[in-house]
Amino acid sequence: MDAPQVKALLFDVFGTVVDWRTTVIREGQAISQSTGCQVDWGQFADMWRKEGYLAQIFRIARGEQQYEKVDVLHRRKLDLLLAEHHVAGLSEEEILHFNRVWHRLQPWPDAVPGLARLRTKFLVAPLSNGDFILLTNMAKHGGLLWDCILSSDMFQKFKPNRDIYLEAAKLLDLAPAEVMMVAAHVVDLEAARSVGMRTAYVDRPLEFGPEGVRESPSKTPFDVSATSFVELADKLKA
Repeated sequence: MDAPQVKALLFDVFGTVVDWRTTVIREGQAISQSTGCQVDWGQFADMWRKEGYLAQIFRIARGEQQYEKVDVLHRRKLDLLLAEHHVAGLSEEEILHFNRVWHRLQPWPDAVPGLARLRTKFLVAPLSNGDFILLTNMAKHGGLLWDCILSSDMFQKFKPNRDIYLEAAKLLDLAPAEVMMVAAHVVDLEAARSVGMRTAYVDRPLEFGPEGVRESPSKTPFDVSATSFVELADKLKA
């Protein structure tokens, strides 16, 4: 695709750039080894993501509750999940470390090389619901070379609130049509498109595990669809 107007690519992060589920499961398994507790860490990770994060940010995005940092949302649900799964014997320091697993998520294998190529042609940055320090730590941990970081902290809002996309473009001194949102999530892309941004869908079929339920495809096509960041770079001629 030739997209001469696009000057910046903004990326959803959780699930699009990084494999949150595998990372959480791996750290949970390490807890089982140290404590002897038996936990279905796949189910644990899914509940943490769905109930502790997604449900909360959508309520905040709709204006039904006040903004809170993602680390706070994650910790509130983590305490409940540890009790429900009878995980005992962890110190406060160990619980805090586990809560910050979201700062240490591993990129999908194509993410770093694909971003390196895309960065030669476009400004690349996350537009994420993650906290600023979370995204900063994740970038350092995973070798993600962003040109800048756009975080929910800056806007005190969560996607898919339409304002966050408009305010992000304004911060970059760009018109919405000069920005392309890149995500594996249809709702994110449809919200970005509704304010005039270009859109790129990157398929992540294993985000919720091999048996996970995938999102329904959009009724209308996005500007670009790809199976990896490397393919996206090919299609955008980077």
